[in-house]
Amino acid sequence: MAKTAADMVAAANAVVPKLNVAEAKAKIAAGALVVDVRDPAEVAASGKVPGAVNVPRGMLEFKADAASAAHMPEFDTARPVVLYCAAGGRAALAGKMLQEMGFSDVSNIGGFKDWVEGGGEVER
Repeated sequence: MAKTAADMVAAANAVVPKLNVAEAKAKIAAGALVVDVRDPAEVAASGKVPGAVNVPRGMLEFKADAASAAHMPEFDTARPVVLYCAAGGRAALAGKMLQEMGFSDVSNIGGFKDWVEGGGEVER
């Protein structure tokens, strides 16, 4: 039976822990890589979590893979990763994919709105 997008997001949410803002801030303070998987236009319109790298969801596998010519050195399988997007679905899917690529400590803040509503700072 074919899977729907909702099925895939639910499966990702089952294996990628969701953090509240306080938990996310603690992970970030301890050195986690923060990844915004929204498209650049979304980031430009609303800002981002301070220090976050913007890697659109469609490029994440290439940026995270050390064997890829597009690899970003910030991605290290031993470094904790905290992800977010606009509503949480893309971040959950991205987190599951990073786990499949060997990243051992991956979390999801959910949506950028969750960060802002929870009192998280915004970098413009």
